[in-house]
Parts: sequence; C-alpha cells; structure tokens
Amino acid sequence: MKIKNPSLEKIAVKKEQYPHPNLSEIALAGRSNVGKSSLINSLVNRKNLARTSSKPGKTRTINFYNIDDKFRLVDLPGYGYAAVSKSEKDDWGQIIEGYLYDRENLKEVFLLVDIRHEPTDNDLMMYNWIKDMGFSGYVIATKLDKVGKSKLQQYIKVIAQKLGIEDRKKIIYYSAETKENRDYIYKLMSEILG
Repeated sequence: MKIKNPSLEKIAVKKEQYPHPNLSEIALAGRSNVGKSSLINSLVNRKNLARTSSKPGKTRTINFYNIDDKFRLVDLPGYGYAAVSKSEKDDWGQIIEGYLYDRENLKEVFLLVDIRHEPTDNDLMMYNWIKDMGFSGYVIATKLDKVGKSKLQQYIKVIAQKLGIEDRKKIIYYSAETKENRDYIYKLMSEILG
C-alpha cells in the first residue's frame, strides 16, 4: 500500500458533520494517550498530519483522514482520561457511540492499547463492544519500542488474557518510531477494504 496524498478531511462531533459515506472507513479506538495520532502519522508517512499531544484527552472530536480518496482512517476521541469531568466523559461516550452505531460505511474498528500496560476495564468494554458489533477484534499494541524484545510475548499474553483473545494473531504489536509491522497493517487494511 502506497499512500501519496493523505489529508484531514473533516472534524466532527455530530452525525450531520460527518463526511459523505462514499468511502470505506477504518476507525481507531483507544484510551487517551495510547498513540492513535502517532499511528496515523506513521502509517501515512507524515510527521504532523494527526496532531499528537503530551497531554492526554486532547482529541475531543472525530477526525476523518482521507487516504488518497480510497478510504478514510477515523480517529475517535480517546476515552478513560481521569482529569476530565464526568459530563465531559459522557459526551465523549455519546460521540463515539453515535459514530460506531450509525456509520454504514465503517468496515473495521481497531482497538489500540499500550503494550506496556494491562488493558483497562474501559479497554475491555470497548473490545467487547467491537466484537458484539460483528467486527474482527484486531488490537494494535502500540509503543513497542519502549519494551524489550525478550519480554514481548509476556506483554502479548497479558493483553490476550485481559481481553479474552484466543487467537493471538489478532494482536499486532507496533512501533510508530521504527514502523515495525507497518507493512502487516497495510496488508490487513487492504484485505478489510477488499
């Protein structure tokens, strides 16, 4: 997969603000600060297409990235950030749910988790929802460059156990720094998009 001209097509909160459903979409879900923006930037070979922040909880909108007019990557608001009010968390939940329930051109949802930490109860809830909605249940374990290779299988085991994943091939470890497994994610996206 060669990506030539990615762009931020639309920033939305409500359904009427979404772009026209003329392109297939792959959504990225995960906690605040899990590395969704870094993953997008590294997949599309741009440093700052998706804005990264050292402060978690910055993405409060759904960001639609147009990938060469072939499909969209959709960055959902990060969940589970403790320093925001309950009403704000509820708003984010409604924004995420509204998109996931109603988007007929949504082909797949990847859950991102930080490889260094056991998935949270929020991750488990999101993962179960993804599976219940009929999606494949792929998990991208980010920040691979922050762990030693010798402990990799240990970290994968913890993720698999917490989320109840039997097929460990569904857990893709990834580093936005080294781009390890980028080609595999490209291949997977090509299969999903048909």
